[in-house]
Amino acid sequence: MIYDYTKATLENVSFDPNLFKKELRKGIKNLTDYEIELLGKWLLYFTSNKPDLKICLTEFSYCFNLKGVC
Repeated sequence: MIYDYTKATLENVSFDPNLFKKELRKGIKNLTDYEIELLGKWLLYFTSNKPDLKICLTEFSYCFNLKGVC
């Protein structure tokens, strides 16, 4: 349920890369490892045609490795 909420939130703020990163960090803190994996796959798909959000993929990798320290 939180996974779906996180995805919906990210879709709603995708107009602003900084806000997208902020919400991505919050989402990673609240998801299980499995949900984070799913989110990573979804992010690859969602950002495939949004070059301004591609930078968030590195943010995702960084935060996932630190597991919520972001």
